[in-house]
Amino acid sequence: MNDTLQSIISAAYPILKDDMALSFGQIGLITLVYQSSASVFQPLTGLYFDKRPSPWSLPAGMAFTLAGLLSLAFAPTLPWVLASVFTIGIGSSVFHPEASRLTSLASGGGRRGLAQSLFQVGGNLGGSLGPLLAALRIAPYGRRHIADFAIIAVIAICAMLPVSRWYRRRLTALKQGGEGMTEAATTASRPLPVRKTVTSILILLMLIISKYIYTASLSSFYTFYLIEKFGVSVQRSQLLLFVFAISTAAGTLLGGPLGDRIGRRYVIWASILGVAPFAIMMPHASLEWTVGLTFCIGLIISSAFPAILVYAQELLPYRLGLVSGLFFGFAFGVAGIASAVLGNMADIYGIEAIYNVCAYMPLAGVVAWFLPDLKRSQARSAKTGG
Repeated sequence: MNDTLQSIISAAYPILKDDMALSFGQIGLITLVYQSSASVFQPLTGLYFDKRPSPWSLPAGMAFTLAGLLSLAFAPTLPWVLASVFTIGIGSSVFHPEASRLTSLASGGGRRGLAQSLFQVGGNLGGSLGPLLAALRIAPYGRRHIADFAIIAVIAICAMLPVSRWYRRRLTALKQGGEGMTEAATTASRPLPVRKTVTSILILLMLIISKYIYTASLSSFYTFYLIEKFGVSVQRSQLLLFVFAISTAAGTLLGGPLGDRIGRRYVIWASILGVAPFAIMMPHASLEWTVGLTFCIGLIISSAFPAILVYAQELLPYRLGLVSGLFFGFAFGVAGIASAVLGNMADIYGIEAIYNVCAYMPLAGVVAWFLPDLKRSQARSAKTGG
């Protein structure tokens, strides 16, 4: 439900563009403001909740999203739109780090990849519903019907209340047992030396950059690409964006369990580099082939993020909130900056130029080969008693 509401922003771009006579550069600016508010605050909220866990952070974050959504529906000017999406971004930054920590707690530590995939596939399914609901409700009836989705936010807040109560009981039990949440987390040992840990984090961030620059071209401009190149209607372009979103949900569901089974390093490497042939072919394909290639791209590349996030959490097991906030926030930030740059590029060179340039970004996935195999490192440490 959270990510359904978040995805309404990009799904409503064609409506906003026509309603307010916006340029592609201004569309990119909207994405930049939204993603920046999420990316800047997510690591900060993650670090804060590492030290002071809050059972009620989830409904509080959704309250921000609710306020921003209602504001966006009736925003009369571009600055008002920017303030609205900034507020929605704050809601995301409060929600994701603590929700990711709860996912790790709920897994019991056994199958964290599967748990993280289930958590993220909920987000991806929600993200796929956003364009579909926008096509059914916003495109035919106008921007003010964005306010109709406020009921989803209210339902989400109600759904989060029992989760918050469960989390509060967990915190109380830990305190009564004489150990705080942070102290319990720090008992986990770091699997690699400091230098290798830092290097691995930098490689993961580099992979995030390549992945989210490419996916920003799809999430922010795919509908415009289909409209301009193939002459499809706004409503049909949103339905085809739904196809891409469904493929990312399926890929996210696969990425975590595959990482649990064969190792996260191999999933990360294959999921980003493996997209390159499809991405390079897409700008030269017909509409039918474009839809098929986009489905394959979404399925493969989306399997990377659950593996990347759990790999990073295993590198720093005593900073789950910070790591989750950093990687969610960095992903949002890269996507926002990329959207702004790509929007200006589309204004100058045309929308098709974006896909000719971004097609080569997944080739950066080759650097994943240099990530250490954590399973071997942990097994070696167990044998030596380290």
